[in-house]
Amino acid sequence: MKVLITGFSPFGGEKINPSFEAVRKLDDVIAGYEIVKVEIPTVFHKSITELEKAIIKEKPEIVICVGQAGGRFELTIERVAINLDDARIPDNEGNQPIDEAIFEEGENAYFPNLPIKAMVEEIRKAGIPASISNSAGTFVCNHLIYGLLHLIHTKYQGVRGAFIHVPFIPIQVMNKPNTPYMELEKMTEGLTLAIKAAIENKEDVKTVLGKIC
Repeated sequence: MKVLITGFSPFGGEKINPSFEAVRKLDDVIAGYEIVKVEIPTVFHKSITELEKAIIKEKPEIVICVGQAGGRFELTIERVAINLDDARIPDNEGNQPIDEAIFEEGENAYFPNLPIKAMVEEIRKAGIPASISNSAGTFVCNHLIYGLLHLIHTKYQGVRGAFIHVPFIPIQVMNKPNTPYMELEKMTEGLTLAIKAAIENKEDVKTVLGKIC
């Protein structure tokens, strides 16, 4: 039994991406499942291609993709992915799609099929800030989670998947006053708890984690 968990390469002028740094530090076994860690390029379309290659190779039961959301102060599990690329900046190969569908034949949006509220609750029990996010943006993070969920709906129906955003780490905000951050060790602990909850909960919990705006 396997969990495939991915993080991104650095982008946007950053020398480090905490998403893969946190993933890299995960134990190799969590709750009896083998943890397979893969770094994904921060590139439109290539990111989905590399993810599918890993799915084909590893045949995981669960896939969790992790990305950086600079400016957020907590671990945020994404509730929805939309079929839209609208890049504020170019990706790592200079691509900057504007108002383009990710898959022309895809649904307007997909929702993860992992117990995201149970995952948030498990992280919070350890005193680590976490919440549900209702927007994964329109850059490569949303692109990848949409791609994952599209693959699950069209090719790999037995797989369960979701996406988690992590904040900056301290070294990234040294010259950015008042910018939220989280220690890398806390991120890895939070991801560990999220994976554990994803494995142990086949159904999600019914709890209030909605937002007014």
